[in-house]
Amino acid sequence: MKAGPIRGTGTLAAAVALAAAATACSAPGSDAEGTGGGGGKAAESAVVGIAYEPDSLSPLLGYGKDGNSKIFDGLLTRDADMKLKPALAAELPEVKDGGRTYTYRLRDGVKFSDGTPFTSKDVVFTYETILDRKTNNASKAELDAVDRVEAKGDDTVVFHLKYPYAPFAERTVQPIAPAHLAGRQDVNNGPFTTKPVGTGPYTLAAWSKGEKLVLKANPHYWGGAPKIKRFTMAIIKDDDVRATRLRSGDLDGAILPPNLAETFKGDKNRKTYEATSFDYRTVTLPTANDVAGDTAVRRALDLAVDRRAMVDSVLDGAGKAAYGPVPTDSEWFTKGTRRAHDPAKAAAVLDKAGWKKGKDGTRSKDGVKAAFPLWYLSGDKLRQDHALAYASDAKKLGIDITVKSGTWEVITPRLKTDAVLAGGGAPADPDFDQYPLLKSDLAGEGLNNMASYDNPAVDKALEEGRRTDDTAKRHAAYDRVQRELVKDPGYTFLTHIDHLYVVDDRFGSLTTQVEPHDHGLASGPWWNVEDWRPKK
Repeated sequence: MKAGPIRGTGTLAAAVALAAAATACSAPGSDAEGTGGGGGKAAESAVVGIAYEPDSLSPLLGYGKDGNSKIFDGLLTRDADMKLKPALAAELPEVKDGGRTYTYRLRDGVKFSDGTPFTSKDVVFTYETILDRKTNNASKAELDAVDRVEAKGDDTVVFHLKYPYAPFAERTVQPIAPAHLAGRQDVNNGPFTTKPVGTGPYTLAAWSKGEKLVLKANPHYWGGAPKIKRFTMAIIKDDDVRATRLRSGDLDGAILPPNLAETFKGDKNRKTYEATSFDYRTVTLPTANDVAGDTAVRRALDLAVDRRAMVDSVLDGAGKAAYGPVPTDSEWFTKGTRRAHDPAKAAAVLDKAGWKKGKDGTRSKDGVKAAFPLWYLSGDKLRQDHALAYASDAKKLGIDITVKSGTWEVITPRLKTDAVLAGGGAPADPDFDQYPLLKSDLAGEGLNNMASYDNPAVDKALEEGRRTDDTAKRHAAYDRVQRELVKDPGYTFLTHIDHLYVVDDRFGSLTTQVEPHDHGLASGPWWNVEDWRPKK
């Protein structure tokens, strides 16, 4: 996707107020190894602002599991159109045994950045370690189909599956870790988690947690040495500060919410790129909460929320209404599951269920007041605005929602009882997002199933959807999931968001991919930064 216009009419008032604080920050490229500040204006460097950083840089713990890790490679990778292509594998896999056996021939001459040859043993080590119960990888359920991984010589790997898992090849974008290093350490806490060694186009030069990650080009990369020799990702959680530092020239590019991206419209030195995404914003409605866990309350909120207004006012049109994890323009979206904004019907649902309005306008039932807290991540303007709009719609219905902000350290312990303005979404296959989001036995594992949603019909359909490669049967299974979410919405899905990036024009015309929720670190226009060719 090429550069496109920005929609909306936002302002930068808040960012201006933060300008003094922003300019006091150190330039993200000014570490001991060189590259001065000023946004990395050297021809072979780039500095971009992102909102989040990973807890670990180990692919054994989940880093880069969806591809584009930059430090590592998977057996396969994706092109600009999200089509699979070989990476560490020399070609696409050979699939036999009714979809139960995948054979990968490995690329010759690949070495890890420490000079050690890459072999099939590293692939076996990576997958076996992720699946080990002792490994703290909350995403291991994604590889549930794997029965065993077999090395045949140094150049061939065979995956034997328990059942035909249609999107398995998509899973093999999983980055590969070196057995000779990571295999000699504590997988969960060893130095490899912060000092990784991979086969990717970049190596880690420095990581100042909460401030920046600095990558330097791997001159021995099998795909050719990158022209961008130094790539810095500045961790700037506050949207307004990120915009201010971009405007000041401290950054070459940044991901921004729509209203802040709009302020760069007309800037001849920068281009705006829009990436279609599967990224949604949703409100978790924890089952353990007496109010949010009540089916009538969930159904009423699902009807009372004005999604269209959120798209128009919160996203400035850069997105679309969401009725579940599947975007409405996806081939997997189930027709007939859109919910109209209908406050009158929502009120009737609550009345029938015994939630009656009191003198103060707030409903109650059996002595329980219709009220609960809703948390959002501090500094995230989009989540804040979604949360406030949701609470406003709920207030009109007679449900009192108190909006609060906090860090994940504050929010995570409250997941079982308090609502959270959360995000999620993964392209490629419906199993990728729906299974960890809705499967009842995954509740409590990291950020999986944050609402502790428990619906036996959904559990059954999710298992059926992932245990067959019959397209018709898979569609039927995910149709059932989406219809169940209409009857029992354990989450209120609000919007799907288009990601907006503003980047210095000196890098020429860049592209974006269809993106997951987990964006910024290796998504956006820098998904292929190793291929950038700066203007001379």
